[in-house]
Amino acid sequence: MSPAKINELFDTLRAACARQFGFNPRRITAGMRYVGTEGHGNDLLHIFRDAGTHSQMALKNTFVTLREKHGDKPHWTDAEKTHYKSTDAEIDAEIAAKHAELEYTRNCPLYKDHREQLLSHYKDWPGYQAGRPNPREAARMLVGTLAEAHDPRLAEFAKHMHSNDPEHLAHLLLAPCHIELEAVRAKPSV
Repeated sequence: MSPAKINELFDTLRAACARQFGFNPRRITAGMRYVGTEGHGNDLLHIFRDAGTHSQMALKNTFVTLREKHGDKPHWTDAEKTHYKSTDAEIDAEIAAKHAELEYTRNCPLYKDHREQLLSHYKDWPGYQAGRPNPREAARMLVGTLAEAHDPRLAEFAKHMHSNDPEHLAHLLLAPCHIELEAVRAKPSV
């Protein structure tokens, strides 16, 4: 399907979700991904999926159905619906908070001390070292090792981020790596 047709479908989806559920169109734009079609003729549905939760929406003409269950997993919890009803001010506050988290991580001693080590697991990084764990696994192992050693930099990072979850801390540590990799990819080859 052409990008123009997908954009038209998103326009219809945003309008229908705002009308039917009170969802913020910005949240639809940011969170939903076009998956494809199901059915044929008059029963044709356009399927969209949330990038994080995998909850689905089915668009038929100008009517949207939330798929409450997909397989054995329930979807579209009240919390998820509330998330999609966020006001523009709430969305802007979330974006500002994420930006503040990223800036803190980029400048904290924990990231600065382990930056090269973390980046060396990405294939696009000039200092990439083959034959090692993927970046997520490497970050998890780093957080685990530092936690066992009661590293004060990790303790300060965890306190600031209000999380002791190793998976979440590893995810936060990798976020600045993605910014640096985008800068590397954007540089023209010599």
